[in-house]
Amino acid sequence: MATKSSVKEHTKNQVKEPKMYNVVMHNDDFTTMEFVVGILEDIFHKDSATAHSIMMMVHRNGKAIVGKYPRDIAVTRVEQSLMRAKDEGFPFRMTVEEA
Repeated sequence: MATKSSVKEHTKNQVKEPKMYNVVMHNDDFTTMEFVVGILEDIFHKDSATAHSIMMMVHRNGKAIVGKYPRDIAVTRVEQSLMRAKDEGFPFRMTVEEA
């Protein structure tokens, strides 16, 4: 009679957290403050007070981090923002940088 042998394989699931990326908004002299606040509220889901605060940081410092996201989300939100700016005729700039 043949004996059955079983081999159990132990594996460890190593879930790696995705790299995070900062979305950086840059100041310019033409894009309106209202437009920037609208982008922050509509696309980045900031409340009115936070959106206004971030907009003022951009205005005073020349740039500010809007949020930290996985790469795909960061890129998508920047693309949506830039498309809206283009449609409205603003030279608005945002970049994605590794956090």
